[in-house]
Amino acid sequence: MNASSNNYISRFFHTRLPRVCVAVTASDSSELIEKAEALVRDNTFLEFRLDYLPKPALVLPKIKDFTEYHPHVFVIATCRRENNGGKFRGSVASQLEILAKASAAGCQLIDVEIETALKCKPQQLQQLRQKSALILSSHDFRSTKKLEETLEKMTAFDADFYKIVGTATTLYDNVVMMKFLEKHSDKHSLVGLCMGEQGIISRVLGVRAGSAFTFGALSSEEKTAPGQVTAQELRNTYRIERIDIATKVYGVAGDPVAHSLSPAIMNAAMRRENVNGVYVALHAKTMKDLLACVRDIPIHGLSITMPYKETIVSHLDNTDSQTTKSGACNTVVRSQDGKLYGFNTDSAGILRPLERRITIDKAKILVLGAGGAARAAVFALKERGAEVYILNRTAAPAQKLARSARARLLKKSDLKKHTFDVIINATPVGMGNHRESPLNADEIRAKYVFDMVYDPRETRLLQLAKEKGAEVIPGIEMFVHQAARQFEIWTGKPAPWDEMLNVVDRALQDRAAAQTPKGAKTKVS
Repeated sequence: MNASSNNYISRFFHTRLPRVCVAVTASDSSELIEKAEALVRDNTFLEFRLDYLPKPALVLPKIKDFTEYHPHVFVIATCRRENNGGKFRGSVASQLEILAKASAAGCQLIDVEIETALKCKPQQLQQLRQKSALILSSHDFRSTKKLEETLEKMTAFDADFYKIVGTATTLYDNVVMMKFLEKHSDKHSLVGLCMGEQGIISRVLGVRAGSAFTFGALSSEEKTAPGQVTAQELRNTYRIERIDIATKVYGVAGDPVAHSLSPAIMNAAMRRENVNGVYVALHAKTMKDLLACVRDIPIHGLSITMPYKETIVSHLDNTDSQTTKSGACNTVVRSQDGKLYGFNTDSAGILRPLERRITIDKAKILVLGAGGAARAAVFALKERGAEVYILNRTAAPAQKLARSARARLLKKSDLKKHTFDVIINATPVGMGNHRESPLNADEIRAKYVFDMVYDPRETRLLQLAKEKGAEVIPGIEMFVHQAARQFEIWTGKPAPWDEMLNVVDRALQDRAAAQTPKGAKTKVS
């Protein structure tokens, strides 16, 4: 096979391959093929991880039958050695033998790691290219560095694709990877992404920067690399097949942020309203890293969550009145000239659910907490004429908030002396579990209890409130209302509130079901 025909094959695959390759693993050959058969209707690009099989040679006849029966499906054969991040314990010679047989069995693409290439003879690699396209791969499980040096080392070998995978230890590592792809993808057929939780940006946006394709897991339990997103999420949530150079990027920034349902709700809203945008989770460990990422991707809009709602304010060029008063921002818009404008939509998330139930003016309301969410609640309620009380675990932040908002400070020992129209939990207590509550049952003396925590849907606080006879307002209402306002600020379109609520409701039910032991009944309110 000469150089010109190899270039033709590279171009052919580059234009024909779907953007998402689904990695398929199994414990035996029958299971591998069964999974593949279940996938082919909706996924025409698969990677068979032969190194996950105890005896990979046994599956080769079944792969031949599969590829002959499904000629429209593209298949990558990978048999990564253990010391290169895979599970195959055999020699380089036995690895190459398995891959050669996989090629003969109809796998159109063969993945060989650079470490193997360096240990074999050039003609051995070229033999693999007689029937299949060669993907030469490099994986760095610690960092995203020396990309130029790695590519130079790899291009010493003739291959159809050069796959370079790093590990994101910062958000900016994604920027490094994408700039690298933009620089070199016109000269080489590249596949580039970053592993790890912070690498999701590269998995979603890398195809826009020049990566020929990306990888998705079959399920959240079957990831073949750290931080791998499921293929279903890449297609349905992030709409990766539609991402192009005009797609605007949005995200939720916090530490932690993996639990956030914002990507599900915002991407659903953009799909419903036909907005050419994509919304990703940004695990920002430092404000400096976040701002650098916002500048260089560039990111059009941000949802800000803990712990950055207050610290982001000093980095904004201008803010709305709610942000100015509360000193907390949960929504950022980046203008075309790079300036950052801050808004606080938490206030809308608090006021709208309450206005449907009570008259806020003169209402006696207790706010638990003194962080960014609590500040937004206190100032919004005071502006509407409510009589606001503040209770916080540590006194100093509560005292400062009470003075600035002209609210009243309350000690926990005095709780039983008061009855409130509404108690609002603006702390993270109870997030992700049914055990914790910021208040005990005998401390709940209110007509309504409003919990900003939305996962689980019915927190321990709301359970106790119901037992006391109080009406409850779940955090899902606050979450959807504040998100809807963010959507309106970013897009100028009315938010599809009903769709957003349904998406979050389904996601919470799915999450609860996944966490429920088999045989146990799931309680959904």
